[in-house]
Amino acid sequence: MAEIETIIAGVGSHLPENVVTNDDLAKRVDTSDEWIRSRSGIGQRHYAADDESTSDLATKAAWNALDQAGLKPRDIGLIIVATVTPDRTFPSTAVYVQQKLGVPPGIAFDVSAACAGFLYAMNIAHDFVRTGQTKHALIIGAEKLSCFLDWDDRSTCVLFGDGAGAVVLSGEAPLTARRPRGVLATYLSADGRLADHLYADGGPSTTATVGKVRMNGKEVFRNAVEQISNAVFEVTERAKVNRSEIDWFVPHQANIRIIQSCSKKLDLDESNIIMTIDKHANTSSASIPLALDVAIRDGRVKRGELLVFAALGGGLAWGSALVRY
Repeated sequence: MAEIETIIAGVGSHLPENVVTNDDLAKRVDTSDEWIRSRSGIGQRHYAADDESTSDLATKAAWNALDQAGLKPRDIGLIIVATVTPDRTFPSTAVYVQQKLGVPPGIAFDVSAACAGFLYAMNIAHDFVRTGQTKHALIIGAEKLSCFLDWDDRSTCVLFGDGAGAVVLSGEAPLTARRPRGVLATYLSADGRLADHLYADGGPSTTATVGKVRMNGKEVFRNAVEQISNAVFEVTERAKVNRSEIDWFVPHQANIRIIQSCSKKLDLDESNIIMTIDKHANTSSASIPLALDVAIRDGRVKRGELLVFAALGGGLAWGSALVRY
């Protein structure tokens, strides 16, 4: 089989209409705009309506990605939704997206890797595309995190928001062997010994409840800086690319101090980092495709540029991807 490149054909995102500022939260929780900004860099977030599901957010983001790619739902052979807030315990949120888009029978499933979920989904879809199992794959990070926040825990409830980001990955023949396009390398890992640092304290087989978000912030911060940086080192080494060649670092939008600490370890200038945490807060698996969509549509990210994605989340799970857009 001839070599196939997995290119990003289209990107899209969607944010719920309801914008909640730090001042809005201060009316509900013992906090303030200064307290939240100084610790996280967050200024506002979006919350979905009660009757708005994760698949609704995902579907709207998917339509935008399909439009940018110039494709129709019938062209899609694989849908992967990365989420920790599925519509239902089963079936997958992906099949509801398939239903709402009108995608014909094909492969559809969810991935649960928390904030690293989008990168896990990208890795899986890349393998499907480059081996010729599908021509076009739709990968979506979508979350309705507002549905399981603990409003008595100000250290976590102020950090999260709702939203969705989608990417269409397509298989194309190489244009030149000297400058490959699309997904150049990926790296994934997890360490279950660290699971209790970031988790939801519910589940069908344990409590029969959704549960609430629980986080050991100090340990998550330390591991995030270490593992996100290591993931970038690893993926650039796998692709035999010097970090000085990276045009844009698109990290998981969890905490501005984590992002800044990573940029120092990686020796990347902050002017080359895509940050949307101020407007979106932490949208878990949606944060990287959301940030990517913003940067493409405002003209910062251009075709041919080298991007590196990296994230860490519950599991603890982490990963990275190096992509020539």
